[in-house]
Formats: sequence, structure tokens, C-alpha cells
Amino acid sequence: MNAITKNSDLVVGYNVPAEIGMDAKDVATPALIIDLDAFEKNVKVMGDFIKEKGIRHRAHAKTHKSADIALYQIKHGGACGVCCQKVSEAEAIVDGGVKDVLVSNQVVDLKKIERLAGLAKRARTIVCVDDMNNVDDLSAAAVKAGVTIECLVEIDCGAGRCGVQWGQPVVDLAKKIAGCDGLTFSGIQAYQGAAQHVHDFNVRKGQIETAVQQVRDTVAMLKTQDLECDIVGGAGTGSYYFEGASAVYNEMQCGSYIFMDADYQRVLDKSGNFISEFENALFIWTSVMSKTKKDKAICDAGLKAQSVDSGLPVIFGRTDVEYIKCSDEHGVISDPDNILKLNDKLKLIPGHCDPTCNVYDWYVGIRNGKVECLWPVTARGLAF
Repeated sequence: MNAITKNSDLVVGYNVPAEIGMDAKDVATPALIIDLDAFEKNVKVMGDFIKEKGIRHRAHAKTHKSADIALYQIKHGGACGVCCQKVSEAEAIVDGGVKDVLVSNQVVDLKKIERLAGLAKRARTIVCVDDMNNVDDLSAAAVKAGVTIECLVEIDCGAGRCGVQWGQPVVDLAKKIAGCDGLTFSGIQAYQGAAQHVHDFNVRKGQIETAVQQVRDTVAMLKTQDLECDIVGGAGTGSYYFEGASAVYNEMQCGSYIFMDADYQRVLDKSGNFISEFENALFIWTSVMSKTKKDKAICDAGLKAQSVDSGLPVIFGRTDVEYIKCSDEHGVISDPDNILKLNDKLKLIPGHCDPTCNVYDWYVGIRNGKVECLWPVTARGLAF
């Protein structure tokens, strides 16, 4: 399903929180709303950066899980394609019109590998690998399907998750891939995920500099074996300016920059200020549903409306009230001056945007106080 820009396109009964043209105040809550002006600015800022540096941006769709947003990033932000984390997510995004996708994760289940090969019939398909046996399985599936699957060798450059050690283990895997039918060695995946939310600028910079050096040395070793990297990919919203200026990485994989969240507001730049080039564009739209206590209010955005793994949401544009705790269906808001009343609307900046998006069916695009568009969360709940 594509973006909805007129009410006649709405799917009746599909949990739709808004109608095109209605006032924002009338959107059913809780809902996920996008400030379209801020969103478009964020896309442009990243697009200008990659153009200036002469690199590529493979925008990470795990943030938004939306084909419409992915296509906007490609058309207006210069993205070369997208990253997805799961085969099902990639299938949905390709179904939505994207033709260049990296599954920036390992795919080892044989049925999932078969689906990955099927995806390669419809779009450029790239996958990360860190295991010799996995290479054999990918090759067999690609040959059977009559397709080519591109492979990136993943380096564990500090996140402590997937990936082999830098240097010779990467060379060994790359040589294996290059020698297998149905596969192409396309480069390196080197995403330092643990550094993205390190608040201190210098600590974050040091972690990325370590990763960059590991990648630089590995690329040099690969060249001695006549193995060229079309893609040296990684980087996220918290570190892209380091990798982007490294002259080593040539593909950024930023995702959260389009929305931003409360935890990214704690990540500092070199001047000790919050990262300021991107604006908050994503909000949980919530209503006050109970006001029986003078010093607090209860809203309808609780645990089921958001992810709080990175902390509680922050109320946007307000210092007089504070979101202080939540249960399944309720959010508790401190209201010391007894300002809030029933049905008051608040914009919450989610603590962590990616998993928050995964609990909604729709994005409601707002401009000048009106609903301008509705975007389905195309890959909502697709986790296999």
C-alpha cells in the first residue's frame, strides 16, 4: 500500500487514526505523527552531507519500516537504497517499490536463505556474512534460483555482536565468497552500533577512530589479494560525521536521523551541545484521559504505545509538565501547577524511535496543523 493523500484511498476499518485534511487536534490517540517540515529538513541535511563528501547513503529502514519513507529518502535525499534487518522486512520494502536492499544482518536459516534468493530476482540484494558454512548455503540457494547474491563480510568493530575480527579472518571469508558460484564479494560491513548513543563526544570519536583504523587496514589487506570493496558500509546517526570524513567508508547507514528521539537528544557534539543538525520530527500524539489528582494527569500512551528501553519519552515543547512513569495503557504526567485538563493533547518524543514505530500501523503526516498524508508502516511486526 502506498501513501494515502485523499480520504477515498483509506482502507475502512484498518485502524486508521486520521483523515486527510482534519485538524491535528482531532487525530485519534495514541497515534504516531510526523512533523513533515522537520522530517523533510532532516532528509535534506543528510542528503547535502553525502553529496558534499562524495559518498553514498544506504538509509536504514529498520527505523521507520515504511516503503513510502524509503522511497522519499531515495528521491529527495539521494539515498542509493536501503538497509533492512530481516528478510521479511526487506521483502515488504521491495514490494513497496525499492530496488536496492542490503539485509545488514546474517541470514542462516535455510528457508530464509531461499526467500533471500527469491528477493534477488526482484531487486539488488546484498547480505552480511560472518561464517564459512553460511557462505556455502547462500551459494547453493543462489545457484538453485539462478540469481546472484552480493555479500559483505561483517567485522566486529566494537559492538560485540555479529562479525569476525578485522584483518585476516575478513580476507579468508572474502576469498571464499569470491570463489563461490552465485555470490559476489561486494565489500565490508563495519557498523559500530555501540558507539551511536555514547553521550560524550570524545569517547564516541575515539571508538569510531578505532573502528576506522581496523577497516582501513583490512581494506588494504584485501587489495593485496585483488579483492576490491564496492561497499565499505556502516555509520549511524550518532557517528556518521566521523565515518563520512574518514576517506575509508563510502556508504553511510543512518536511520534515526529522520525522526530523532529522546535518547539522541543526550548525545553531545564537540561543543558540548546536543546534536543540533537534525530536528525532532516523530511524536506520539497522546490525550489526557484522567485528571482526578491536582498534581498529576494520566494520558493514553503507556507501554503498549512506545518503547522505553532507552528511557521515558519527553514532552515536546513543555517544561511545566513531565512524563514520569507508565504502565500498559497509561502514562503518568507530573502536573505540579494543575495546568492540564481532560482531552488536552501532548506530543511525546519517544525514548527510542525504532521499536516505537514497530507498534503502529500508520504514520500521520502533519503540516501547518493539518493532516496532509497517511503512510502505512509497511513492515510493521515483520521480524523473521
